[in-house]
Amino acid sequence: MHVHDKIIDMTTDWTDLFNKYKGEWVALKDDERTVIAHGKDAKEVWNEAQKTVAKPILMQVPIDVLAYVG
Repeated sequence: MHVHDKIIDMTTDWTDLFNKYKGEWVALKDDERTVIAHGKDAKEVWNEAQKTVAKPILMQVPIDVLAYVG
């Protein structure tokens, strides 16, 4: 099977995440949807998340969501 034969959905809707955790650090499972820890301090969020998964995804949720075209 070629990549062209399969439609790959690479979108993730983080609308709820942005609304709920504005300005906070969040740690996600590798499904990129499940929040396993959140807070104001990145190191604390990371340490808490590592109790659940070895390599969480860590990101700071922006306060303002701006459109980007590039």
